[in-house]
Amino acid sequence: MRRAALLCGLALLCAAAGAQEQVAVCYNYGCLNAATVTYDRGQLTQVRELLDDAVDAAHERELIGVVVGRLLGWAGRQSPIHADRGGNYADEGVYGRMDCIDHATTTTRLLRLLERRGWLRWHRVREPEVRTRLVIFDHWSAVIEEAPRAPFRDAYPLSRTRYAVDSWFYDNGEPAVVMPLDAWMDWEGPRVE
Repeated sequence: MRRAALLCGLALLCAAAGAQEQVAVCYNYGCLNAATVTYDRGQLTQVRELLDDAVDAAHERELIGVVVGRLLGWAGRQSPIHADRGGNYADEGVYGRMDCIDHATTTTRLLRLLERRGWLRWHRVREPEVRTRLVIFDHWSAVIEEAPRAPFRDAYPLSRTRYAVDSWFYDNGEPAVVMPLDAWMDWEGPRVE
């Protein structure tokens, strides 16, 4: 009896791991509007398989950038964010545009989805960070921290290095920029208006 209950519970967990996921995406600057998008089993399987290929933390960061871009692209098929262009001026006045607050909030939600499903082996998700220049110019980004899970921790000690995951720089569906948070805080990264 106990064995049957365990097998039934395991089957439910496996089914849930592949089920659909819904995520709220923000748009129109400052999360003024939001739309709930659904990722289907096939899309989630693609994401999991891509992240499963990571051989180390640096490779996982590269794949995280690709995955975030892909998830935002799929979200654009279901919401107005398909109109979002890199930076703030290429899509000025367009319904569905996203500023850095929209991107940081939405990207953090996407990263939490990956973390909740156990697909991040080398990183954990942190709260978004802001960088400021001249008091009035600020820019937000999602953040991950390098923190390998066992058994990887034995070969790769915890570095606790943090990285910006910034999807604001490029058009909807393009890979997010993933770079050391310290460099991002110093306003490094692609030059975009």
